[in-house]
Amino acid sequence: MSYPQLLTPEEKLADAKKLLSLPRIVVICGSTRFMTEMNEADLRETKAGKIVVKPGCDMKSPHELWSDPVEAEALKVRLDDLHRAKIRLADEVLVVGDYIGDSTRAEIAYARSLGKPMRFTHPEVDPEA
Repeated sequence: MSYPQLLTPEEKLADAKKLLSLPRIVVICGSTRFMTEMNEADLRETKAGKIVVKPGCDMKSPHELWSDPVEAEALKVRLDDLHRAKIRLADEVLVVGDYIGDSTRAEIAYARSLGKPMRFTHPEVDPEA
Protein backbone atom coordinates (compact mmCIF):
# COMPACT_ATOMS: atom_id res chain seq x y z
CA MET A 1 0.00 0.00 0.00
CA SER A 2 1.33 3.44 -0.87
CA TYR A 3 0.63 6.57 1.05
CA PRO A 4 0.20 10.00 -0.49
CA GLN A 5 3.19 12.26 -0.05
CA LEU A 6 2.54 15.12 2.33
CA LEU A 7 3.27 18.55 0.92
CA THR A 8 5.76 20.84 2.62
CA PRO A 9 4.52 24.28 3.68
CA GLU A 10 6.49 25.73 0.75
CA GLU A 11 4.74 23.39 -1.70
CA LYS A 12 1.35 24.24 -0.19
CA LEU A 13 2.11 27.96 -0.60
CA ALA A 14 3.17 27.45 -4.23
CA ASP A 15 -0.02 25.49 -4.92
CA ALA A 16 -2.16 28.18 -3.27
CA LYS A 17 -0.49 30.90 -5.37
CA LYS A 18 -1.28 28.90 -8.53
CA LEU A 19 -4.89 28.29 -7.48
CA LEU A 20 -5.30 32.02 -6.80
CA SER A 21 -3.62 32.91 -10.12
CA LEU A 22 -1.25 35.23 -8.31
CA PRO A 23 1.48 36.95 -10.29
CA ARG A 24 5.09 36.36 -9.28
CA ILE A 25 6.05 37.98 -5.99
CA VAL A 26 9.42 39.72 -5.78
CA VAL A 27 10.97 40.84 -2.51
CA ILE A 28 13.40 43.72 -2.62
CA CYS A 29 16.37 43.46 -0.29
CA GLY A 30 19.22 45.86 0.37
CA SER A 31 20.45 48.57 2.66
CA THR A 32 17.82 51.15 3.50
CA ARG A 33 20.34 53.77 2.34
CA PHE A 34 19.04 52.73 -1.10
CA MET A 35 15.35 53.46 -0.39
CA THR A 36 15.12 55.73 -3.45
CA GLU A 37 16.53 52.94 -5.64
CA MET A 38 14.20 50.42 -3.97
CA ASN A 39 11.22 52.63 -4.80
CA GLU A 40 12.38 52.84 -8.43
CA ALA A 41 12.82 49.05 -8.55
CA ASP A 42 9.33 48.70 -7.05
CA LEU A 43 7.90 50.81 -9.90
CA ARG A 44 9.70 48.76 -12.57
CA GLU A 45 8.76 45.39 -11.08
CA THR A 46 5.15 46.49 -10.61
CA LYS A 47 5.03 47.70 -14.23
CA ALA A 48 6.32 44.24 -15.23
CA GLY A 49 3.25 42.74 -13.52
CA LYS A 50 4.80 41.49 -10.30
CA ILE A 51 3.67 41.88 -6.72
CA VAL A 52 6.42 43.72 -4.84
CA VAL A 53 7.28 43.58 -1.14
CA LYS A 54 10.15 45.55 0.32
CA PRO A 55 11.33 47.15 3.57
CA GLY A 56 8.62 49.45 4.86
CA CYS A 57 10.73 51.39 7.37
CA ASP A 58 13.98 53.27 6.96
CA MET A 59 15.27 53.31 10.50
CA LYS A 60 18.30 55.33 9.39
CA SER A 61 15.99 58.30 8.93
CA PRO A 62 14.74 59.98 12.10
CA HIS A 63 11.16 59.17 13.10
CA GLU A 64 9.22 59.24 16.36
CA LEU A 65 8.42 55.51 16.06
CA TRP A 66 12.07 54.59 16.65
CA SER A 67 13.35 57.63 18.55
CA ASP A 68 13.74 55.65 21.78
CA PRO A 69 16.90 53.49 21.49
CA VAL A 70 15.47 50.57 23.49
CA GLU A 71 12.25 50.50 21.47
CA ALA A 72 14.25 50.95 18.26
CA GLU A 73 16.32 47.84 18.99
CA ALA A 74 13.20 45.76 19.63
CA LEU A 75 11.60 47.15 16.48
CA LYS A 76 14.69 46.25 14.44
CA VAL A 77 14.40 42.62 15.58
CA ARG A 78 10.70 42.54 14.64
CA LEU A 79 11.38 44.15 11.26
CA ASP A 80 14.14 41.62 10.53
CA ASP A 81 11.70 38.78 11.31
CA LEU A 82 9.07 40.44 9.12
CA HIS A 83 11.51 40.76 6.22
CA ARG A 84 12.44 37.08 6.48
CA ALA A 85 8.71 36.31 6.22
CA LYS A 86 8.59 38.45 3.06
CA ILE A 87 11.49 36.41 1.67
CA ARG A 88 9.63 33.17 2.43
CA LEU A 89 6.53 34.52 0.68
CA ALA A 90 8.39 35.71 -2.42
CA ASP A 91 9.07 33.78 -5.61
CA GLU A 92 12.28 35.71 -6.25
CA VAL A 93 14.63 38.20 -4.62
CA LEU A 94 15.95 41.46 -6.07
CA VAL A 95 18.94 42.91 -4.23
CA VAL A 96 19.22 46.67 -4.77
CA GLY A 97 22.33 48.80 -4.40
CA ASP A 98 26.07 48.68 -4.89
CA TYR A 99 26.84 47.84 -1.25
CA ILE A 100 26.08 44.70 0.76
CA GLY A 101 26.18 45.11 4.54
CA ASP A 102 25.79 42.46 7.22
CA SER A 103 21.96 42.56 7.29
CA THR A 104 21.64 42.28 3.52
CA ARG A 105 24.29 39.55 3.43
CA ALA A 106 22.23 37.60 5.99
CA GLU A 107 19.06 38.12 3.90
CA ILE A 108 20.87 36.84 0.79
CA ALA A 109 22.13 33.76 2.66
CA TYR A 110 18.63 33.11 4.02
CA ALA A 111 17.01 33.45 0.58
CA ARG A 112 19.60 31.16 -0.97
CA SER A 113 19.06 28.59 1.79
CA LEU A 114 15.41 28.53 0.69
CA GLY A 115 16.37 28.16 -2.97
CA LYS A 116 14.99 31.54 -4.01
CA PRO A 117 16.12 32.85 -7.41
CA MET A 118 18.28 35.95 -6.96
CA ARG A 119 18.81 39.06 -9.06
CA PHE A 120 21.09 42.00 -8.30
CA THR A 121 20.92 45.56 -9.61
CA HIS A 122 24.71 45.49 -9.22
CA PRO A 123 25.78 41.87 -9.87
CA GLU A 124 29.36 42.64 -8.88
CA VAL A 125 28.29 42.82 -5.20
CA ASP A 126 26.87 39.29 -5.19
CA PRO A 127 28.71 37.48 -2.37
CA GLU A 128 28.85 34.35 -4.57
CA ALA A 129 30.08 36.18 -7.70
